[in-house]
Amino acid sequence: MGVVLDGKQYARTVRQGLKERIARIRHQPGRQDWQPGLATILIGEDPASRAYVSTKEKACREVGIAPFGHCLPATASADEVVTLIGRLNARPDVHGILLQLPLPDHLEPASLIEAIRPDKDVDGLHPVNQGRLVLGQDGIRPCTPLGVMHLIDQSGMAIEGKRAVVVGRSNLVGKPVALLLLQRNATVTTCHSQTTNLADHIRQADLVVTAIGQQNAIRGDWIREGAGVIDVGISRGSDGSLKGDVEFAIAKDRAAYISPVPGGVGPLTVAMLLANTVQTAERQTNVRM
Repeated sequence: MGVVLDGKQYARTVRQGLKERIARIRHQPGRQDWQPGLATILIGEDPASRAYVSTKEKACREVGIAPFGHCLPATASADEVVTLIGRLNARPDVHGILLQLPLPDHLEPASLIEAIRPDKDVDGLHPVNQGRLVLGQDGIRPCTPLGVMHLIDQSGMAIEGKRAVVVGRSNLVGKPVALLLLQRNATVTTCHSQTTNLADHIRQADLVVTAIGQQNAIRGDWIREGAGVIDVGISRGSDGSLKGDVEFAIAKDRAAYISPVPGGVGPLTVAMLLANTVQTAERQTNVRM
């Protein structure tokens, strides 16, 4: 039976480290009032999005980040959102800006994300930050892919030279994860809805990262003995419970390690958002640790 990676515990450790890091900075001469600030923008009344934002703001307070919540009606125009982003870009006490997705249908995410200053783009989705990731340059990385890499590191399994299969090619998870794995010298195959013989690719993988949001799309007996499995996908089963992409009960008996759903990547996504916010605050205020 493989090790089930405890994303909640790893996230608690990350948050505690950030809390201590902020405290150390505030003990520096002239830094007593120093505090990272994260602005969240929620458009509409979607219950899930509201819950996500509330969770993020609570996590901010726990580690010492000032949350600045902004709620706009579902009817808000793109110009109204861009105007708000412009004000937040100019505020020195706001070091990170998070536009909560998904947006109402009449709003186009890409143009609104581009309105965020790249150095305040704590989601790592601005074209500048995505481009820096492609080029291997320093920049802000997307939170969920950072959480994936943290889980892999916590597993203790080396990935250099290993065969990694990423299932999903979204800009939010699949593509960034593939690039981060490439930077760590894994041999990466990206699979998607048009991939033929998906099972054959997965059976050859030393590491499988999946993020498609389809319950049990990855059969447990496809996982080769001793492989690592990071399941980013999430959907609701017929009983209302949250499920991952991987057939967990069978896969965990074959894998060396596996992340559960829920309780795997999700908590670390929030932790990495906080880490990105602290990092951007340090850079914008020229803090040196």
